[in-house]
Amino acid sequence: MSILFVLLTFLLILTVMYFRRPQEAAATLQVAPARKLNTPAMLKHAGFDVPEDYAFHPGHTWVMDEGRQNARVGIDAFAGNLFGKIDSIEIADLNRWVRQGQKLCTVTREGQSIDLLSPVEGVLISVNHEVLKDPNLIVDDPYKNGWLCVVKAPELSVNLKNLLRGPIVPAWMQNSMARVGAMLQQLNPSLAQDGGLPVKGLLFQMDSTTQQQLAKEFFLT
Repeated sequence: MSILFVLLTFLLILTVMYFRRPQEAAATLQVAPARKLNTPAMLKHAGFDVPEDYAFHPGHTWVMDEGRQNARVGIDAFAGNLFGKIDSIEIADLNRWVRQGQKLCTVTREGQSIDLLSPVEGVLISVNHEVLKDPNLIVDDPYKNGWLCVVKAPELSVNLKNLLRGPIVPAWMQNSMARVGAMLQQLNPSLAQDGGLPVKGLLFQMDSTTQQQLAKEFFLT
């Protein structure tokens, strides 16, 4: 009976530690300013540029490993082109624990909003205040000055295994563009085009039903 009691007590302690881990990490972490981001090396493919050292979430957000478990996060050029222009952006609060594949931010244009997902899991330790002041930085300069935030990601190496990296990225981008064209051909042929980036600001030119379909297809929300 005493052995059973010890085992039950041990399991209870493990359970409490597991559920308190994200909250404790957020509470003890000190927020530090992110270092200035250097211009990434770009790979040119099919008329668009892709930063070679970034990893991409299927919902069109990216992450760049800065070392020491710091992960810089942003929105890719494909997403920015679909938005075209942004009135405001709301990013998760500092010290909040965000999970990979769950909501990280919301972009809004003319009262219409789209949620975007986090490519990594961890504590949000820094936000790009320049983007909050000028949201269109994520459209005009998505891979440098238009970054969103920095996440302290203790399991970054594990998170990266779930993302798209290396030679597969240009092919995936090209496939995303082809899928936009195919969807538009069915939903609204007048806005379809052959090859290249989709019409800038396309997403917010659509009716609400089509907009929801595009958001589900490409942003997974």
